[in-house]
Formats: sequence, structure tokens, C-alpha cells
Amino acid sequence: MSEHAPIVVRALSWNLFHGRDSPPDASLFTLRSTLFGTTERNATHVQVNRSLLGEFTRVIGALDWDVALLQEVPPRWLAHFCTELGVEGAAAITARYLTHALRARLADRNPDLIKSGGGGLLVRPPWRIQEVRRHTFRRRPERRRMVWARLTGPDRAALAVANLHASTLRERASDDIADAASRAAERSHGLPLIFGGDLNVRPDEASDLFDELARRYGLTGSTAPAAIDHLLARGLEVTDPPRRLPPSVRELRCGQQALRLSDHDCVTASWRVPDRVEAKRVE
Repeated sequence: MSEHAPIVVRALSWNLFHGRDSPPDASLFTLRSTLFGTTERNATHVQVNRSLLGEFTRVIGALDWDVALLQEVPPRWLAHFCTELGVEGAAAITARYLTHALRARLADRNPDLIKSGGGGLLVRPPWRIQEVRRHTFRRRPERRRMVWARLTGPDRAALAVANLHASTLRERASDDIADAASRAAERSHGLPLIFGGDLNVRPDEASDLFDELARRYGLTGSTAPAAIDHLLARGLEVTDPPRRLPPSVRELRCGQQALRLSDHDCVTASWRVPDRVEAKRVE
């Protein structure tokens, strides 16, 4: 019998939409907002075109997670999240990587016009990052990468986490996912594995792919039949299956209206970590 309380790891996956807001009324995205940063309003929501770093930090900090898989993150934001939230992080620059530094500066001024993308992991204590690896799938037309990390936690618990933002084209996305799952499973060397992110594939349109992930790598737990953001896992006991959080969790008050962050819902899940699974270094 275990001598300690069960260790539960909670995960979040969220595509930050390049640090932009996304009101449910598409007509609020106007030319004057895009060009001049004019705030647009209707009865319930606003649309702004400015840096929302503080707002995203508040929402991410308030959510319940041990490891966060983030996509479409403005590249300089990850370091800020680590400092402000007291967490560790691992970044992977993904799409639109040419002239990266210039794009990052311009995106701070006009995020709707200059979409600057990256991705990465955040890890909250007592979990710690022990090793990080990155794998690039393609460099053109946009670079796509997976970031993988080996973590240790309470009572020497260990697991691996892999975050992927797959291509938007379905055929390429399926190839990305299959390649990433193979690399992540091999790199994890038998450790429990959380594999997810913005996979850009819906299980109801690609059931064979998800069946193959389960059969070959033991990765199960897609979010919903029509979802594209997923948290799959192997070697972990599900305590709260992957689910999309309501849009209200990513909304903040802006005067009389709501400011809704991102065009993606947050996805969360939690699992019990097996007893005494210790970290292994893979060369």
C-alpha cells in the first residue's frame, strides 16, 4: 500500500491566438481597429488591438494546472509568465519565425496586424523541469515544432509532457501528430506521458488517427468529437477527463462589456500518477 497521498497532475492546453482577444461578434473586427488600434464595442463585448499580456497572465495564473501547454504565444511572453507566476518554462518558436525579433516588437504594438507565434510549456512547483528537447517537423512555409520535457514532482514522481501545434492543413496535421507521438513516446522511454496541444484535427473526421495513437502509443483521451485542442495521455489514471472550459473563464471586464481572450477554449484534464515512477534520463 502506498505510504503517501495519491499524486495528481493537472494539465491545461490553450492556444493564445497570438495574444489577441476574440469577441463572439465578428463585426467588431474592423479595419480601423486593425490599422489604428481603435476599440470597438457592442452591448456585451469589446474588441481591442493592443498588448494583452497582463490580461493573459491574470487568466493563466487563476486557472488550476500543474503543467500548461501553450500555443501561438508571442515569443517574449513566456519569460514574463515564468517571472510573474513563479513557474518554470520551456519555449519553442514555431510559425512565422523569419525576422523573429522584429515581428515580436511589432506584435507588441499591433497584435491584430502582426501575428507572432510560438509555443511552450509552463510548469508549477512542486513539479520541476529536468530535461527539454525540441523537434522540428518542417521549416516551410511555417516552422512547426514539438517541445518535450521530462518532469519530476512530489515523492520523486516523474512524467513526460509534449506540446504540439500541428499544421492547419489536415493531411500535414495528421503527419505532424503521428511523427510527434512517435518521437515523444520514444523519448519518454516508458515514463507516463501527456501529449497534447492544438492538434488541428477533429476525432470525428479522423477517427483512424486517434485509434492509431491509442493502439501504437497508448495515447487516449481526446477532448470531444469536434475539438481540435486535445490532452492525450498514457500510463496515467484519469481523474478528470479532458474537457473544454466555458468561454467565461477567459473573459475579463472592460468597462460595461467583456473582453474575451483568444479564439480557443481552454482545455483541462487531470490524472493520478502511478506510485514510484522515477525519472530516467534518455540520451
